[in-house]
Amino acid sequence: MSSSSSVSPILVWFRQDLRLDDNPALEAALQLGAPIVALFIEDSSSACARAPGAVSRWWRDQSLAKLDADLRARGSQLIFKTGDPAEVLSRVIDEVCARGVYWSRQYEAQDVARDTAIKETLKQRGLLAESYNASLLFEPWEITAKSTGGPFKVFTPYWRACRARGLDSHLWSAPRALPAPETQPESEALPQASAPQGADLLGAWNPGEAGARTALDLFLTQNIRGYDERRNFPAEPATSRLSPHLRWGEISPRRIVAATFEAQASGAIQTSDGDKFLAEIGWREFAYQLMFHNPQIQDTCLVEKFEAFPWRQAPDDLEAWKNGQTGYPIVDAGMRELRRTGFMHNRVRMITASFLIKHLLIDWREGEKWFWQCLADADPANNTASWQWVAGCGADAAPYFRIFNPILQGPKFDKAGVYTKTYCPELEPLSGKTLFAPWTAKSDMLDSGQITLGKSYPNPMVNHEAARARALDSFKSL
Repeated sequence: MSSSSSVSPILVWFRQDLRLDDNPALEAALQLGAPIVALFIEDSSSACARAPGAVSRWWRDQSLAKLDADLRARGSQLIFKTGDPAEVLSRVIDEVCARGVYWSRQYEAQDVARDTAIKETLKQRGLLAESYNASLLFEPWEITAKSTGGPFKVFTPYWRACRARGLDSHLWSAPRALPAPETQPESEALPQASAPQGADLLGAWNPGEAGARTALDLFLTQNIRGYDERRNFPAEPATSRLSPHLRWGEISPRRIVAATFEAQASGAIQTSDGDKFLAEIGWREFAYQLMFHNPQIQDTCLVEKFEAFPWRQAPDDLEAWKNGQTGYPIVDAGMRELRRTGFMHNRVRMITASFLIKHLLIDWREGEKWFWQCLADADPANNTASWQWVAGCGADAAPYFRIFNPILQGPKFDKAGVYTKTYCPELEPLSGKTLFAPWTAKSDMLDSGQITLGKSYPNPMVNHEAARARALDSFKSL
């Protein structure tokens, strides 16, 4: 029993910070010297922000189990509750006579409103109520444009301002032990992780704090070499694969910055590779700034005129895209990777998103919702900002006339076809340019029965040139 067990405990409310390392809310609670109750609340209130998608929830439930194990190894445990957070917190506070609640901030508008109300109520009761930044390098309101005093609308000057400000790499290590109360509050059973149908390759992931540190170490010691160029090739192991870990806060961006700086300083990695990698962390920061200052961004075009765009209502085309049955191999490979692994390479994300929006003229919000369901790293800021970027209706967006050609993107970024054939194995007999445009293969190969267009692999659902012309006409109408 801890010597502090007779002292009123403090609740540490875990949310999207499922780690013990570099967790400022946990560190602040430890500084009080009081027993700690580690609490996670499944928000079932009608006012909650969008619930996690199926794969993201699978990841979170695995992560909760890992966090519970880490807490138990330190003499504590994770208390899991379901309900309205304000009501649950009030009940647990009364149950253990807690002196207050510490938590890490979230930035969706509904979460900000909820947390503000909870903090006010707790303080009115004379309780401690403090929130901390655990998931970003900078708060969304900290980096402002000198010219306007407001938030940046373009990424490059935003990130330049961040670098000029200095990236904080001050860290708190995970505690070796946690003081526990004499009696823990009653906990519901932790949710059992359930993989959605078709996601048969999720087992390749390792959710949890230890998995995040392993992924970071692997990337910085082996896979970051030539990152600036190699990151564009989906068959290469040249991306960090840290995004799902960041999504649930199993690792802090400060930890990533510190490890990258250390690797650069020691000469273990090239400065240019490290800087380019950190700029990807910077895009995540930029997306959160956008979401915080434009809370409507999740379902409304940031560039207002795009709300008048004449999107097609084409449910059959949407389903073909979701299932990787468009007839364009690099698009289909990406969509099948997404469905099976809970992930898609970033270059291919741009190609598949562009195809839905510009070849099929289907509303970007339909694609965003599907990615939200299927991605392990489905992040409320990144997912929306990236879809709006491709659509041309977001901040610093790609111009409307930028339409990825799926016939050329395939050989450009997957020349040997390793990635494409991994997820479209029925195309194994093809190679070179015909792999990415099967309808151009010699008739003897198609006639041999190895590939039957329309049966073993679909015919292209649209003609690229015709679809491109249609898209340009539609976008020009704005």
